[in-house]
Amino acid sequence: MRIVSLFCGAGGLDLGLIQAGHEIIWANDNDPDAVATYRHNIGKHVVLSDITDVPSCDIPVCDVVVGGFPCQGFSQANRLRAPEDVRNTLYTEFLRVVRDKKPKWFLAENVRGILSLGGGAVMERIENDFRRAGFRVDKRLLNAASFGVPQNRHRVIIAGTREDLPPNLDYPFPMPTHDANQKAGLLFKEGRLLPYLTVGDALKDIPEPSEDCAIPNHIYSRYKVTDRDFQGHRQTDPKKPSPTILARGNGKGGVCAMQHPNNHRRMSVRESASIQTFPLDFQFFGSMTSCYRQVGNAVAVEFARALGKQLNALERMASS
Repeated sequence: MRIVSLFCGAGGLDLGLIQAGHEIIWANDNDPDAVATYRHNIGKHVVLSDITDVPSCDIPVCDVVVGGFPCQGFSQANRLRAPEDVRNTLYTEFLRVVRDKKPKWFLAENVRGILSLGGGAVMERIENDFRRAGFRVDKRLLNAASFGVPQNRHRVIIAGTREDLPPNLDYPFPMPTHDANQKAGLLFKEGRLLPYLTVGDALKDIPEPSEDCAIPNHIYSRYKVTDRDFQGHRQTDPKKPSPTILARGNGKGGVCAMQHPNNHRRMSVRESASIQTFPLDFQFFGSMTSCYRQVGNAVAVEFARALGKQLNALERMASS
């Protein structure tokens, strides 16, 4: 399908959709570093601009609009989250593009905190806005670990189907392929779920960072490792999926990288990107803090691929 991507960041969502067989025809973000990363790794179709400055007529006609509209105001990690947070209103730009371009489907990704914001009133407002724009709307809370990502990362996917399409073309949310309670050796192809991937296994073949290391972005924060029951400061269990890779976390606007599964240092940018299932040769641009933030803001690539595979099923049905 031909896809327009808003708030694309470094391109985790787009890369997964491309891997599922789709074409990103236009993408947009206002972060120069993220756009440089996207342009180098994915394509020159990305536009560096604030979406509020882009008229809908400049955006091409497409089958699907996707995007993870900025979520910091919705995040459970943000103790100051509130319905009036200005960052929470940027979804209206996503709504504007969906309303004006009238794609067959849209997929919006956000943190699970959006479900409880304002006692659920914000989520209800968002759903009603998209219904008034002419779409049937559904949502699911999904964990990326259930789709082959070595990380517990719960995200809300809001899916819309243009109301003139028949109900059998409503977006079918992906079914999990992995489960925390499965034992190694069970095969999904036999109708069983695979065990969750662990952070220890995901990083076991990545060597320690060094000055002569040829692996791109294999640099890490020297922020001390701790053993406190606070997000970003807990010990990492190598036998479980990684904690959620953060875009921010030290309380001062900077980044608090997760601890390496050996708990002797923080994960490098490259290791954090591997936990987000970016390929090893995917190169991030900007300062170390910027790179960490790009990784933390991204949709896990393998999770995005699972979302894209469901669009494949809709494409086949729509053309039959």
